[in-house]
Amino acid sequence: MTSQTITADAAGTWTLGDLTVNRIGFGAMRLTGSGAFHHGTPSDRDRSIAVLRKARELGVDHIDTAAFYFSSLRSANEIINSALAPYPDDLVIVAKVGPFRNYAGEWGTSARPEDLRGHVEENLRQLGRDHLDVVNLRRMGQDSISEHFGALAELRDKGLIRHLGISNVTSHHLAEAQAIAPVVCVQNRFGLDHHAPATDDLLRVCGEQGIAFVPFFAIAGDAGAEGATTDHDDAVLSVARAHDATPAQVRLAWTLAQGPHVLAIPGTGNPDHLAENVAAGALRLTEDEVATLNALHRKAGAAA
Repeated sequence: MTSQTITADAAGTWTLGDLTVNRIGFGAMRLTGSGAFHHGTPSDRDRSIAVLRKARELGVDHIDTAAFYFSSLRSANEIINSALAPYPDDLVIVAKVGPFRNYAGEWGTSARPEDLRGHVEENLRQLGRDHLDVVNLRRMGQDSISEHFGALAELRDKGLIRHLGISNVTSHHLAEAQAIAPVVCVQNRFGLDHHAPATDDLLRVCGEQGIAFVPFFAIAGDAGAEGATTDHDDAVLSVARAHDATPAQVRLAWTLAQGPHVLAIPGTGNPDHLAENVAAGALRLTEDEVATLNALHRKAGAAA
């Protein structure tokens, strides 16, 4: 499908609290380079800046990032700051906190509740902002998120955060967080190749409650943080041929077809791939195609 003139509004919109965003956004993780969490080749900084500015030209108004997205030479937040500040009024920047990396890039223990203010302030410093539009608490395996989420709710009350979300959670954690403060989005791994019954249930609950469900690695498949998969089922390839689209576009279109509350945040450091990802918001799959891909998704769960 032609991507040159398709902009992010083709996917429709959703609201994060009182903030309206196009359903196709941008994930900043891959801005800093290749490799799992960027221990590979650093990105070309000018190219990464150009990708962000191109995203804005294409109507992207939702960027997902984190202070722990950095490589030996690049910081995603610094690149966002350099490319887009002063920030447009319609741009929504979503950060996540919880995981911890030291200055050498090594992963440490997850943040304690009392650490989270420092994590939020580090994002503010790097982005050059006085508040964060949305902050997702990334659960790091703990059974209860109440103390961590409560710490973020206090920062929201102080004006450092506008809205709160959660990540890597179940419906139980959502209810636990909602007993403390409103939740505007849930960010979990979800895609054609990744089926988890608990996440499917969470997607349904979010739809019923009007909460945005924001999958990550939607087009990566088993490749995960390494980037988009090249291993495509015949069903995906067949749908791609029928629409003159790429397999990645089909994966994104299927993701968005899971409900009007589902957003997408594909990330890339390639301007051409960026345009393709945004154009996927205009791809409308038939009911039969969605049913076929849904079956493929369930099959992935059974295999797992």
